Amino acid sequence: MSDQIDLNHRPHTYFRPQALERYLLSKVKGTVLRKKLRALFDAGQHAELHALLDAEGITGEAQKALESFHPMFMGGNCLPDTEDGEVEIAGISINSTTCDVTSVYARPADGAIHYRVVDEYGGDTLQGKAEARTDKPMTLGEFTDFFLGAWPLFAVLEANFGDDLEQSLGFFSAASEFYPDFDLLCRLRVMEYFTQQGNHEDADD
Repeated sequence: MSDQIDLNHRPHTYFRPQALERYLLSKVKGTVLRKKLRALFDAGQHAELHALLDAEGITGEAQKALESFHPMFMGGNCLPDTEDGEVEIAGISINSTTCDVTSVYARPADGAIHYRVVDEYGGDTLQGKAEARTDKPMTLGEFTDFFLGAWPLFAVLEANFGDDLEQSLGFFSAASEFYPDFDLLCRLRVMEYFTQQGNHEDADD
């Protein structure tokens, strides 16, 4: 699997011009709703997409109705708003009752790129360095190290499933418009971590 991933992949930019629908889509926080919108966009169903964006863009009353139907519709809605010029680079969602999401935002400033990792709990789930600055976009490898260094995915999985790798891999999903292999690399890192932990336990026996 690792030979299928280019760790040195570096996006040309994070701040390219976007179609209006995709720009608006990037501003929708809810994970479930965004997946529905993205499916419509990718299928070319722009009339339906515009209707949903207009209707679900999303009012507080509509959001409360969705959340009352199922807590999964809360996923991502409590993330901080993006600042002017800021875009979401990637996000990791977990299949908890509320489908919690952790994301990385980036913005251009002073000739550099400023990154911040954000969660839905005011930063309470973050444990490492949650901000960074680079002169050019990070490579896939650098970006993944930064994200997983700020938010403890491995610890979250262990806390929920112990050493059960299969259930752990089914508990999260990662996505990025800029790093197509981000989800695949996260899964590889999880498998490597569990293998290392197993080896340590064998050595202790």
